Amino acid sequence: MPGLASDPGDSLVPFLPDVRDPVVYPVRHGVNPPIFRVYVSWTRGNFLQVACLRPPAAEPAGGEEDGVSDEEIGGKVVEVKLGAGDEEISEAQRRRIAYGSVPAFALLQSRKNSLAAMSRMSASSIRTEWWEHVLEYSRHISDLLGNPMLPSSTVIEDPKMIMQPHEEPTTLKAAWQLMEIFYVDKLSSTWLPERLVDWLADYDSLLTETTIHSKVEGLQKRLSSLKVVVEDDPEYWEGMSGALAAGWLDAVVKLLRLHGSYQLEQLGSRETENGLVEAVAVLVSTMPRMRPHLPAGRLGQCYKTKPDFIKAWEKWRLHISRLDSSTFWVQCSHHQTREGLRNLLQIMLGNISNLRAATCHWMELFISHFLYIRPLTMGLDEFHSLAQKCMQLKSSSSSNGLMGLFIGILGENPEVVLAECSKTLGPWMVAHAMELLTVDNGHADILLHEERYSLGDISIEELHRLVYAQVLSSHPLTWQIAPTYLASCPKQGLGLLEILLYKQPVQHYQMILKNLEICRLYELENISSSIMKIAGTYHWKHGRKGSGVYWLQQARDEVRLNKIAQQLFECIGKSISDDSFKQWEGLIELLGSQVGTAGGLEFLHKYRDFKRSLQQVQDGSPVDAARQTMESLMQLMKNSSTPQRFWLPLLHDSVKLLNWKAQPLLTVSETNLLLNKLQELSMVKLHPDFCESNLPPQALSSVRLALATNLGRAVLEEC
Repeated sequence: MPGLASDPGDSLVPFLPDVRDPVVYPVRHGVNPPIFRVYVSWTRGNFLQVACLRPPAAEPAGGEEDGVSDEEIGGKVVEVKLGAGDEEISEAQRRRIAYGSVPAFALLQSRKNSLAAMSRMSASSIRTEWWEHVLEYSRHISDLLGNPMLPSSTVIEDPKMIMQPHEEPTTLKAAWQLMEIFYVDKLSSTWLPERLVDWLADYDSLLTETTIHSKVEGLQKRLSSLKVVVEDDPEYWEGMSGALAAGWLDAVVKLLRLHGSYQLEQLGSRETENGLVEAVAVLVSTMPRMRPHLPAGRLGQCYKTKPDFIKAWEKWRLHISRLDSSTFWVQCSHHQTREGLRNLLQIMLGNISNLRAATCHWMELFISHFLYIRPLTMGLDEFHSLAQKCMQLKSSSSSNGLMGLFIGILGENPEVVLAECSKTLGPWMVAHAMELLTVDNGHADILLHEERYSLGDISIEELHRLVYAQVLSSHPLTWQIAPTYLASCPKQGLGLLEILLYKQPVQHYQMILKNLEICRLYELENISSSIMKIAGTYHWKHGRKGSGVYWLQQARDEVRLNKIAQQLFECIGKSISDDSFKQWEGLIELLGSQVGTAGGLEFLHKYRDFKRSLQQVQDGSPVDAARQTMESLMQLMKNSSTPQRFWLPLLHDSVKLLNWKAQPLLTVSETNLLLNKLQELSMVKLHPDFCESNLPPQALSSVRLALATNLGRAVLEEC
């Protein structure tokens, strides 16, 4: 498969060939020392199989046992998983995602092929329809990756529940949402900054260890055990300012309503203070938002048009400025409340110093600019320059693959986007995100679909699909979905699919059926026939004769079926007794008559009919059955497909019928024919290649006597 290591200078995305510190993986084998030998081999996926063996046990002198248990003598085999120890997504969840994404991917590829075949539609109509298909595909994958928000399980909401319960966010879902926002979802392009605000609310915890989310979550835990007045705690105001900077208005209002001035016993003495708190809460909850709608539970006033939003925005900021310069602050005696509320006002007024102090990561500062400084920012160039500015103001010591992806998107650099997806998110993400990158980006489309000599004359898109298919093929639980991705690779996909199908075991009936179904879906008739031939040969060689013949018949393999028929012919010819024939009768029945003569198979079928008629005569059937048996005998003796070495056994089996007491069953001419065959057989026995049958020594004489007796009786009968 493609994927050879390239030099740093020739790579699509330059990288530093630095040698990193080796990663040490513990092997918990439980084998007591000394360990004699260690074997390491690859197994499924990214697992290593490590076998730790103890030295061979020496025989104890004098017959005494050395006290070593049987378990310690041999050793143990364990599996070691390579990769990060604490993964966001378990193996079972990854398999669920892999299986769930197959229908959407296959449907999108089918629609792409259908649109490519439509020549009557205009280019703009095709682009519009294709964009709709990709958007549907993206949302299906997004739903598959999980919903971060969980429905509330209580009817009465806890006032101290600041953060709603939610699933643990994953980097995979966060990255997919980012790519959908910037590449696919054109419907939200007019309110793109607000989409990023929503994105940060769901995935802020993934940015770094210390984020606004972690602070608010810690504050929520602290509130349940806090004994002092809440407004006296510095973390209360710190968490609230961070939530406001990130645009979590509902959390800010909930925290403000926990202020001690709302207590009934303090309303009278803290009336002015409570008024200021409530005024700030109203300003927060009525903040103008340039978006068509808000999710349930989110605060703010939505505006769909830019003029209406600008008018409301200026009016809202005027109210904030008036409150900030109000004389009521002098009457507020509580220092922490006064400073905390005025800090919130400065955040809403867009004071960069306050925003920088309230945020923990440059991405949070970046989002706060859209809320309070530049809400109408549009265009990736403006986004990228703003992101660079925020990174300078709020540098982060830890690198994050998610942020690398975000910078690549803003910089309109599909190479960086692919590199970050491949390095951070793995082959699944790269294979499925290709369509998002190219849906409305000509540069990315050329980059991904251009055939490259360095990759074996395949495109980057095909390369990554082949890599992902190889990952699927390496695991016994996911190999069956790899053909979907191999079939979408026009250059090398079908060849690798053929190799994959040939490598699957054929000893199990259900596995063969699964392989054949894959061949049927992708119209691989030649491979299907080859698989059935391989299965038939395997089962025949391993003693499962019936299964072997069945699969060879399904493959219509005349050559091998003829060889099997000849083998049966040889086995039966060595001993044509009743017991030996019963051993092969079922297999002869299975072979059927469709194979043709098959080197004597026609004779075997007629001989089977002869044996059945003979058995009826021996069971006491009437003279009609005896006549029918003799007719079968004459057909066999006259037929050129009956080998000479079977003549004597056939006649010997018919001695009883030749001596039939009631009447002769053969005419004079028929008897003379059999005598001539017997004489010819006597001459053939002198040939060195003649195969002697396992019959008694007196068989020939008894047959000759029976024929002579029948001849005399037939002559008398015809006179």
